[in-house]
Amino acid sequence: MTDETKKWRSAAWFGPADRDGFIHRSWMRNQGHPSHLFDGRPVIGICNTWSDLTPCNGHFRDLADHVKRGIYEAGGFPVEFPVLSLGETLMRPTTMMYRNLASMDVEESIRANPMDGVILLVGCDKTTPALLMGAASCDLPTLAVSGGPMLNGKYRGEDIGSGTSVWEFSEAVRAGEMSLQSFMEAEAGMSRSIGHCMTMGTASTMASMVEALGMGLPQNAATPAADSRRNVLAHMAGRRIVDMVKEDLRMSQILTKDAFENAIMVNGAIGGSTNAVVHLLALAGRMGIDLTLDDWDRLGRDIPTLLNLRPSGKYLMEDFFYAGGLPALIKSLGDRLHTDAMTVNGRSIGENVADAECFNDDVILPLDKPLAENGGIAVVRGNLAPLGAVIKPSAATEALMTHRGRAVVFEDIDDYKARIDTPDLDINPDDVMVLKNCGPRGYPGFPEVGNMALPPKILEQGITDMVRISDARMSGTAYGTVVLQTAPEAAAGGTLALVQNGDMIELDVPNRRLHLDVPDDELEARKAKWSPPEPEYDRGYYSLYRDRVNQADQGADFDFLIGSSGAKVPKDSH
Repeated sequence: MTDETKKWRSAAWFGPADRDGFIHRSWMRNQGHPSHLFDGRPVIGICNTWSDLTPCNGHFRDLADHVKRGIYEAGGFPVEFPVLSLGETLMRPTTMMYRNLASMDVEESIRANPMDGVILLVGCDKTTPALLMGAASCDLPTLAVSGGPMLNGKYRGEDIGSGTSVWEFSEAVRAGEMSLQSFMEAEAGMSRSIGHCMTMGTASTMASMVEALGMGLPQNAATPAADSRRNVLAHMAGRRIVDMVKEDLRMSQILTKDAFENAIMVNGAIGGSTNAVVHLLALAGRMGIDLTLDDWDRLGRDIPTLLNLRPSGKYLMEDFFYAGGLPALIKSLGDRLHTDAMTVNGRSIGENVADAECFNDDVILPLDKPLAENGGIAVVRGNLAPLGAVIKPSAATEALMTHRGRAVVFEDIDDYKARIDTPDLDINPDDVMVLKNCGPRGYPGFPEVGNMALPPKILEQGITDMVRISDARMSGTAYGTVVLQTAPEAAAGGTLALVQNGDMIELDVPNRRLHLDVPDDELEARKAKWSPPEPEYDRGYYSLYRDRVNQADQGADFDFLIGSSGAKVPKDSH
């Protein structure tokens, strides 16, 4: 073993010619690994979120093989390991409930094992932030590889988009405009290939954030999962991570404040998911970066939405890739970004996009013809959201961005489900729908139920949007004038808990205001009578989550996970 290789973490396990070294090497050799793999070369952990219960990541066994080829080719030793996989489409009450748990799994797995660098295989919504958060707490050389979006969905000769079309078709059925048979027919055509959502939902948004943050190789965001070039990207990532170890290029050198600011601006330009807000806030907390909701509002105000993609526009991720992908869009933003920010390939983000081209300016719109002039996430505050709430202007109805209406209150999701379809529900199109107790503590877990479906009696009038306010999140594939992530949440005693039917609420997005028109003394009287809801469960992880989760404005991370512990080699095990 050379002096150079002695500096790798893995040398503490595989290097010693003693009893412990014997144990570590011998048991690994039962898998057929030859002795020369223990000669001091970089050991690369491949953090895999494959699961049959995470359909978006169902192709990751094959993807991992391509990563391994690249690692071997570059002279590294790949070791694949599983972590908790978060299947957005199946897990209840919500995958957000388990994002922090998965991040703990990643962090502890990396720190406890002989790894010098890490490849994160990410894709489905929460697997991306969970793995980035866990790896950030260790701060080894790390590179993320997304699984890629599905091919465009197809239904009766038209393109349909995952999630977005589900919401559209579901409301059409409830309005009596689409038969149940047609609805079921569309089901088979929507998810017709491997990969995650091909709309700009949270999965595609976070894949874009990986690239914009500099944590993934160029074209990580848009290359379809079924395209052979996705496997090539995985192979090249395997090659590159070995060099990153040799260069000692760590996450802390890439995830700087400039990188986060770049990601926020890119999120506005792509019409990205509101979920990116809570995930990037949590990731920044792990890195010790001072990132706040105010940064999201400040940086997003003047960013035009340039990507004509559902749910804000009309195209899908496959079209985005053919049009030039994220490099072409980033290039079009020009000097608005910190172009000297470092990325995992050792080049700046400006260097990475220098030769990028746009091949379809109806997909990636020019700066002078944006989809929305101010496409960034807007943060509204007031007595109803003292710590802030978010709205996605590019997917909202412009006429409702300034609105005053009567509150129609649903105390929790069960109350909403019980009453929303009843003919005698007292509601009109000018009202404001309010949903409580769906925040981090209240649900628990912070689910994607904020885009409440409108009542049939409203849909039958041809009305497709109303102002909706909650402490929940919503799917990145969803749309509408939906105010989300209200903080503090109702279950924590936020003002949202005190809203009653008939109260007047004022939303003024241009002036960033969300106001409950109720006198302070009346609110104080209501607060005196309020008591927190009884927890549905009171043991295990549910209890830990409820007791230690932060509010949405802090990224809904656990209070004891903020910051980093590094990856110092632990004490011997024998």
